[in-house]
Amino acid sequence: MPSRSDTLDTVSVETALSTQREKDPDSEFGGTDARKALERRLLLKIDLRMSVLVVIYILNYIDRTTASNARLKDFEADLGLKGQQFATLLSILYVGYTLMQVPSNMFMSHIARPSIYLCICMALWGVVTCLTAYSFVGALLTQFFLGFIQAAFFPGALFLLTKWYKQKELGLRTAMLFCGNIISVSFGSLIASGILDTFQGKLGRAGWRWLFFIEGAITVSVALAAIFVLPDFPATDRYLTPQERALAIRRIEEDMGVIEGVDGSTTNGFRLAFTDWKVWWLGLALTLQVIAISFNAYFPTITATLGYNPTVSLLLVAPPFIFATFTSFLISWHSDKVGERFYHFAFSMALGIVGFIISISTMQIAARYVAMFFMTQTYAAFIVFITWISNSISPSSKRAVALALINTFSQLGNISGSYIWPTNWGPTYRNSYIICIIGSSLCIAMCWWFRRCLILLNSELDKEGEGGFKKGFRYML
Repeated sequence: MPSRSDTLDTVSVETALSTQREKDPDSEFGGTDARKALERRLLLKIDLRMSVLVVIYILNYIDRTTASNARLKDFEADLGLKGQQFATLLSILYVGYTLMQVPSNMFMSHIARPSIYLCICMALWGVVTCLTAYSFVGALLTQFFLGFIQAAFFPGALFLLTKWYKQKELGLRTAMLFCGNIISVSFGSLIASGILDTFQGKLGRAGWRWLFFIEGAITVSVALAAIFVLPDFPATDRYLTPQERALAIRRIEEDMGVIEGVDGSTTNGFRLAFTDWKVWWLGLALTLQVIAISFNAYFPTITATLGYNPTVSLLLVAPPFIFATFTSFLISWHSDKVGERFYHFAFSMALGIVGFIISISTMQIAARYVAMFFMTQTYAAFIVFITWISNSISPSSKRAVALALINTFSQLGNISGSYIWPTNWGPTYRNSYIICIIGSSLCIAMCWWFRRCLILLNSELDKEGEGGFKKGFRYML
């Protein structure tokens, strides 16, 4: 049994260590220089493991847009689709997507192993993708359940990034994630072009059916492998050393100004998110932006208006999105570097508006194709905006719900956007581009006002702190 003097000695040691940490917060990591070296190794390790999210997002969006690519090779004719039925197939996916996002993120914030959860969902949507239908009703049900299961990934991935990266690190990492979306639009069309041509008639099946089979099977295979790579949360990840785990947790607490475990219940997180005006304002602004980028689901149809055959039309999808991937990384990196979001966002949105205006103004093929390069710059704006949302919501239980709630609200843009590209508006799609211009302009205006509000909130935070943040925390503008 320890003596009273032993107890006093223990207390004295703990008090000394506590005092030392106050004087030198990096002492437990071996000092400032040792901490910096450890932090570099930690970030490299997490970046490498997070890179699997890019592959998952590529497959996520390829599976989601398979119907758009199949449309160019007898998909509508074989299923007997008429009028707005194809648009309904696209929009029903977002109904399922909308229903599941908030419950999924609330569940994910409560579990210890998000890697297993996300990968199981991925395998399930791969199976659903394989289940191609032979009627409009069957395709409708398949698309609904595909959206229902896929809802776990995007808000879940965004939330996972916020648990590991500081505010000024999130932009580039969000760009890394979202480049999977951009790459999928371009290379998904290239893959679709090869499968549609090569497998047409194989085993008596249409090429578009092989497209669903092959892409779904690839998704299931990658999901099983990703379980062993994707990180969990800092406190529960299996592949960190105790020192790395302590540093990962400390980094986020220092950056956000809150202890992330505080207010951690999912119920309280839902209440905090639901009653924060910023969540609904950002949700509406994101809805307008999603309407503005609704052209992405119809991009093969838009390139087809240039007058080339289906194979060439699919190949022409790739260059604008490859260019958008490069510019998205550049703009996101610079946004992180200078610690600014709004003007980077507004600049990219303005480039998109230029593309829409060119598309309205001329039917000249070269000019319209150049306009597509401008249009895809709205993706860089989307990445900056999503990062800005992540920067603006804390603590983590609230952020998990808010990211899902905002993304859920924005699916109204995807549902309505599915109907603003009817065939009878082609080949100019003048009305479609006008709607995109209006959505872009209103979104920029709302974000400008949001920035003004954050300036006022920063002034209040400098005085007394707000919403669990420590004094001195500032919202990124």
